[in-house]
Formats: sequence, C-alpha cells, structure tokens
Amino acid sequence: MAAMNMIDFQNCFIFILLCLFSRLCYSHFFKKPKDPRLHFDLPPSPPSLPIIGHLHLLLSVLLHRSLQKLSTKYGSILYLRVFRFPVVLISSASIAYEIFRAHDLNISYRGFTPTDDSLFAGSFSFISAPYGDYWKFMKKVLVTNVFGPQAHEQSRGVRADVLERFYGNLFDKAIKKQSVEICAEALKLSNSSICKMIMGRSCSEERFRALATELDVLTKKLFFANMLRAWFKKLVVSLFKRETTVISYRFDELLESILVEHEKKLDVHHQRTDLMDALLAAYRDENAEYKITRNHIKSIIADLLFAGTENQVQTIQWAMAEMINNPNVLERLRGEIDSVVGKSRLIQETDLPKLPYLQDVVKETIRLHPPGPFFLRFTKEGCRIRGFYVPENTSVVVNVYAVMRDPDAWEDPLVFKPERFLASSRAEQEEERREKEIKYLPFGSGRRSCPGENLAYVIMGTAIGVMVQGFEWRTTEEKINMDEAVVGLSLTMAHPLKIIPVARTSNSLTSSLQKCL
Repeated sequence: MAAMNMIDFQNCFIFILLCLFSRLCYSHFFKKPKDPRLHFDLPPSPPSLPIIGHLHLLLSVLLHRSLQKLSTKYGSILYLRVFRFPVVLISSASIAYEIFRAHDLNISYRGFTPTDDSLFAGSFSFISAPYGDYWKFMKKVLVTNVFGPQAHEQSRGVRADVLERFYGNLFDKAIKKQSVEICAEALKLSNSSICKMIMGRSCSEERFRALATELDVLTKKLFFANMLRAWFKKLVVSLFKRETTVISYRFDELLESILVEHEKKLDVHHQRTDLMDALLAAYRDENAEYKITRNHIKSIIADLLFAGTENQVQTIQWAMAEMINNPNVLERLRGEIDSVVGKSRLIQETDLPKLPYLQDVVKETIRLHPPGPFFLRFTKEGCRIRGFYVPENTSVVVNVYAVMRDPDAWEDPLVFKPERFLASSRAEQEEERREKEIKYLPFGSGRRSCPGENLAYVIMGTAIGVMVQGFEWRTTEEKINMDEAVVGLSLTMAHPLKIIPVARTSNSLTSSLQKCL
C-alpha cells in the first residue's frame, strides 16, 4: 500500500509539473499579448510566423545583408518580434541620425548582456556597461591615459617603433618572395600597438588570439539572446553554460597573470606611464571617484585588446583588397604619399594631416565594410521615431552596413570611391562634417560612440600608408574575391587576403625612420 501511495504521489507531482510547464509555454509562446497597435502606432512589420515571430529572419549567416534586403522591401524602420520580444530595425541614414540626435540619452543603454553572470568579466565590461557612473568614470580614464591628445602624443614613439617592425617584416618577406597574409600581419601591428600603449609591454599574441577566436564563436551564439529578456534569455544562456565557464576561466587566468606581473614592477621608483598604472592607482585609492575592482581592470584590458584590434585589422585587410581591385585608387594614393613624404623615409603619423586622400581611402573602406555591421541598444523609455511609437525596453538594432550603403544618402553606394570624402574649400569641409554626422556611423554616434576613433584612424592610416609607399603588390588572381563572412560579430573577408610584396626600394626605409624620430 505504501508503495502504491508513493507511486501515486510521484505521478501527481509529475502531472503538476507538466501542467505548470504547459501553462508557462502557453503564456509565453501561444497566448498573444494585447496588440500594442490598438494603442500605439508601431513601425511597419513584415509577415511573421506563429510563436517565433520573425526569428526565422534573424538566422541568416550574413544577417546584415538579409536585414538590408528586408528593409528594402518593407521600409527603413521596421518592427520585428522574436517570440514576444520587440525589436526595432533601423536601416536608413536619416533615421539613424534622428535617433542619435533626438534620443541619444534614451538609447544609451545596451541592456543586460546575456553573459553578465557567466562570461568573462560579465557586467564589468566597459563596452556593455549601462550608461552611468562606472561608464563615465572609465571613459574619463581612457581618454586621459590612452585616447586623449596628450596621451596620444606621449605614446607616438611606441607606435612608431611598432610601425617600423611592421615594415621590416614585410620587407623581409619581399626579399624572400613570400606571400603575406595581410590579416595576420595587421594583427601583429595592432595588437603590439595597443598592448604597449596600455601595459608598456607586448602580449602573448597566440594565447590571446586562440581565446579570442573561441570567444567570437560563443558571442555569435549569444547575440540573439541579448535581444531577449527575463527567463528566456537565461534559458538560452544556460545551454552554453559550460562552454562559457571554461572560456571565462581561461581569460581570467591569462589577464590575472598579466595584472600580477605588472604589479610586481611597481615600486617607489616606478613612474606611472600607462593605462594599467592608472587603473591600479585607482584600484588602490580609497578616495577614488569610483571604486573599481580587479575584474574592472581585467575587463577594460580585454575590451581594448579585442574590440580595438579586431576593427583595425579588418579595415586594413579590406582596404588593401579594394585598392588591388581598383588600381587607379592605389596609384593615386601612392602618388600622394611620394609627393608629400618622398622615397627616402617611411611615412609617419605627423604626415597624415597632409595626406587627405589616404584618410579618405580609410573612410571609404569603413563605409563599404564596417567591421561591426550592427549597433544594439535598448530604449529606456518609450519614444517616437518618424512618427512611430517605440515602446520602452525595446531592442533597437541599427544596421550600420545598410546605413552606409543607403542610396538616399550616398551616390553610387556600392562603388569604392574615396574621393567622395574630399572637400575643395573650408565651407565644404564644414558642410561635410555636418553631413558625416548624419550618415557616417562606423564608430557609433552620440555619447556611446567609440572614444578610440582618432587613434584607430592613426594606426590604420599609417599601416595602409606603409604598405602602399614601400611595396608593389602581386596576386595570383585576376581579381580579389570580396565575398564576406561574419566571425563572431565582425565583418571580415571569407577568403583571407594573401598577396606578394615587391619592395619599391632596394634598401630598407626603417633606418631613415629612426633618424626622423
């Protein structure tokens, strides 16, 4: 009898659990919420499927292109639904400008990332941190020690040394008639520049890149969960809990070792010179404006190493591919560099203001191939955009790829044409500045825009300048394959660019560079 009662109890318990689970599924998937269109004028919406809404439209390998086609068919501002969760898609330059101009503070929130409680450093990340005291404090520290004019000037010698090594590596390969994988060489340049600027030392590139590759794959898996909320987000994250924990542990172990090593060199005779020194000083200061932890320090270093270097690397690769496919652009740029810099020394950062076409090649490359094809923000409060109502806590996705190929904003948007950025007079330069604010968004806009924009332009500009000034480039293909791929959340070339350098001078220019420093 006791055994039968136990079986009945177990069956009853299982039945209750099934009822609760069924009720939960019905509530979140089948039961339709009150249609907000009865009260608010939402943006237009494409046809959706039962239960999943528009989820099937977000599962493309090249999501930026799929959403661009969607906006071309249904409109430049769209209301999408993933299960019950709202997403507003922006694909127009003018609408993107409007939301950053009129709703900047309201969309300065990136929401709670799906990795807050599990992925490395989680909510300590500067990039994904909510707009508030911590974010403001960290931005001030970054501007003061890395991105500001004074810090920029102080670290110029570090970048010049790295640039010389970059040129030297290419020159050695030219002598040996070896091909160069542009992405790999650009990664060494960018990684070394950032590491030496923020830590005063080189990093273990192999360990960082191996972890970064794994993180990219995981980030892509978790991207869509970041547009969801509450229990469903936690459910998605739990599916990758073990993978997340392993990667997080390895990241933390690597960055903690770097932090400990840096602490060991601090003594009474050590003068604060880099970002790591400033962060450790703030960490130890009981009266600091904002009390940071070791996780804060490790997280900001990771943000700079991965977000910063990846964007620069992809832009350098795309720029070289575009110029090889457009030899007229390559020859025009080489002529400008030869005229301003000459052939007896290597290009320097101080040459960049006198090389407008080089700057425009970089800008045009980023316009056509933005490293990050999306911005994801959340509305803190309900607002109106172009007369449509966007509810609070709505995911706002700006398709940067589509915005910078918007035919209403750009003439010949699919053509690589750097001269579109040239201005012939001071009045036109001012007009272009205002126009750029409207339609050129590679580094974001408003208060959440990337604080490292100027530094990125310097590193990318000098790297591209060195490759054009110092070498002719040969390829085994008639045309470079420009097919796209998305690794993690970064837009890259599906076929990494491999080309053969031919030195334009028989002697290396690096000795000439040293004499100029």
